[in-house]
Amino acid sequence: MLDDEARRAAAIKRLKEKREFWTHLLVYVLVNGLLVVVWATTNRDAHFWPIWPIAGWGIGVVMHAWETFRPGPTEAAIQREMNRGNR
Repeated sequence: MLDDEARRAAAIKRLKEKREFWTHLLVYVLVNGLLVVVWATTNRDAHFWPIWPIAGWGIGVVMHAWETFRPGPTEAAIQREMNRGNR
């Protein structure tokens, strides 16, 4: 029964992490879309300055996606690491 509870807790944690990522991505798109609209309506002939927040924040979104969706360690890798600790 404890195994099922631990698996349930891990599944809930993963689902929360995914929801947080999708919220982050939505905010990124909305805010940066607004910045592009501001740039387009104020001075389209000027340097495309929204590229800087888009690129900088985009790096953060990519890292968040990496942490959220990358596969976890395999059981074999866990066992190897555990065996290294016993030396």
